[in-house]
Amino acid sequence: MTHTFSALKINHSLIEGLKHQGITSPMPIQELTLPAFLEGHDVIIESHTGSGKTLAFVLPLFEKIDLTKREMQAIILAPTHELVMQIHEQITVLAKNSSLNIQSCPIIGEVNIDHQIKKLRDKPQIIVGTAGRILDLMTKKKITASTIQTVILDEADHLLDQNQANTIKKMLYLLPKDRQICLCSASMSPTAIEAVKTFMTHPVIVRTAEQTVLNPRIKHFCLVSEQREKFDMLRKLLVATHTQRALIFVSQNTDTTTLVEKLKHHGHSVATISGKLTKEARKAALTAFRSGKVKLLISSDLSARGLDVPDITHVIHFDFPLTAHEYLHRAGRSARGFKEGHSICLATPKDLGAIRIFERDFNITIIPIKLIKGQVRDLKTGEIVASCDPSHQKPSLEKSESKKRNKYPKGFNSEKKKNSTASTPVPEAKLKSHKKNTSFKEDASHASHTSTLADALSLIAQDKFGKNYE
Repeated sequence: MTHTFSALKINHSLIEGLKHQGITSPMPIQELTLPAFLEGHDVIIESHTGSGKTLAFVLPLFEKIDLTKREMQAIILAPTHELVMQIHEQITVLAKNSSLNIQSCPIIGEVNIDHQIKKLRDKPQIIVGTAGRILDLMTKKKITASTIQTVILDEADHLLDQNQANTIKKMLYLLPKDRQICLCSASMSPTAIEAVKTFMTHPVIVRTAEQTVLNPRIKHFCLVSEQREKFDMLRKLLVATHTQRALIFVSQNTDTTTLVEKLKHHGHSVATISGKLTKEARKAALTAFRSGKVKLLISSDLSARGLDVPDITHVIHFDFPLTAHEYLHRAGRSARGFKEGHSICLATPKDLGAIRIFERDFNITIIPIKLIKGQVRDLKTGEIVASCDPSHQKPSLEKSESKKRNKYPKGFNSEKKKNSTASTPVPEAKLKSHKKNTSFKEDASHASHTSTLADALSLIAQDKFGKNYE
């Protein structure tokens, strides 16, 4: 390994631009990818989530862009609007920091196509977009297919599934035969490679491991409960783990609106993102989460693909992932770069079999945990994994004693009982209410002691004292 960008023969302007972003040395997948990419080979990149795959194809792409030509030279495809915008922003920032005149144009669905056509007239060198809209603009000849030299499929296994494979193939048929193709994903399936095999020439496969792996800096946990108890478990878990920024995954069947309202009721700042929302609503939620305005983002699997949000400390699977492949991409939203992260499954007893499959497929250990008095404990060893801070702990026994319900009638307490004589205590409020219905008058104070006692005994005999009429 070279361990420096200079040794990889990266343009000095790019190296300076990367320094502005706090990036001073290449990650392993970048060191492996750049030489093969720059030599013009078709490349298949497979590396765990958070390993720096985006820069692995953006850096050599910047090197290949001919700045003397004002024409469309590369297309980057991504499966979601959010990922398209993320890649576009990364390209824009790097170009600005490197003082390179490289333009990127995002092309996605649900956006006015006329506005996009207008932007394409400026001939951006890089087009980042979703497959359907890009194919539409290519067939309308608004994207000049003949000048495209490089095509990159980010999250290629998802792009090349049965729903989008034909769209990708139609687009590749329109491009020059000598174009370079790069497939990139955390888990490249044989089916995905087979789908575009005829379009690639002796591809170079770049991997950081012999088999698909999870980011080694992620710790895995599992909290088992019944379905009806899941929200209470989630609420307690968020307190006990001191969660600063968490991504909570749900299935399509979960009512996210209700879940958001419940979390807000308990004082959490939360937003939600799913395919059911408009593009503008998803963008607003993601922006609030990135900026730290909200600490919790509830998401369908839409955001599991390539979403890169710094400092996600926890990924919580409120609804259990359906497949090991799905778990890999969800869990990978934490521990970006060299940071550590946590993946916690809220599982039901029927999910335990799938957990064993995840452990076997990825060679990981998913630690069973339980919540006890604000502490997260390892179910097997009893070791404390996390604990809520003192401000979140329940009141101590001594303090809670003073909050016990007064068993005595209103206007009466235990101190009065201690100081009273053997006679039955008469609540002041009750005495006042009964005066109206008795022979006690204001002038009764002048009556004899015997008369007063007789009247009092009469009231007691009527069973109107000594009971709590609430």
